Amino acid sequence: MRRKLFCEICPLFYKISVKKERFKRYFKWIVDNNKYACEKSADKLPVLLYSHNSLIRRRLGNVDIKLQENKATNLKLSAPKITGILIKPGETFSFWKVVGCCSQKKGYLEGLTIKNGTTAKGVGGGMCQFTNLIHWMILHSPLEIVEHHHHNQFDLFPDFNRVIPFGTGTSIVYNYLDYCFKNNTENTYQLITYVTETHLCGELRALKQEAKAYHIIEKDLYFNEEDGKYYRNNKIYRKVINKVTGNIEKEELIISNHSEVLYDSNFIKPELIKSNTNKDVSKQIEKII
Repeated sequence: MRRKLFCEICPLFYKISVKKERFKRYFKWIVDNNKYACEKSADKLPVLLYSHNSLIRRRLGNVDIKLQENKATNLKLSAPKITGILIKPGETFSFWKVVGCCSQKKGYLEGLTIKNGTTAKGVGGGMCQFTNLIHWMILHSPLEIVEHHHHNQFDLFPDFNRVIPFGTGTSIVYNYLDYCFKNNTENTYQLITYVTETHLCGELRALKQEAKAYHIIEKDLYFNEEDGKYYRNNKIYRKVINKVTGNIEKEELIISNHSEVLYDSNFIKPELIKSNTNKDVSKQIEKII
């Protein structure tokens, strides 16, 4: 039997562990050499590099719709904190440093969270959708992702109008699991975020045009059965394209997923199920970002 971690012994020890991890992050923010983005501009930078809209209320198995409504409230509270933020040359963007703690005192409600490979609920739940949106836009830029956590060990929900490939999401927990990227270019960037009745919307803008474009593609999508369980497999690549010539300068692997399916296999499209002819299918998840 696996030995329990300190935080798993009892709820009190879990709270102590959380406070310890949060203190470590606060200390890191003070002593590290990063210059964190904090300046905002009400005026949009002139160049729109990429935009994306994310549906707020989605069909997620048997998840209580109330949690979806609460998530909408949480996103509305957070979007104004991000919008207009400038990321100047040499600066690092930290999601939690900008947004802060999502507490009840600030009006945040219980939303959907993911804990230990299953769905749960917690105050401020739904913020992963926000960093998912930002991450997807940053992938379409030369900005360097310096902290990114996944929760792709498990495939929790069947596809329903999926827009972006599985495995390109993020996992965040205030404040010790953060989402951060750094501007190592000579350009200045800006995030614009806002919420409509149906969508969380984002724009990545810049002061100057970029010489390259970026395109994210999914390859080798299939499901396979191992020891009575189904797994989703896919690979995500990023193409770097020269805007002048149109030539692909680079195609890089971002992540390779092998994720246990936790919903009814009847929701898997039969044409995507692959027979296990290869007994050496790896159970390792290769993380590049």
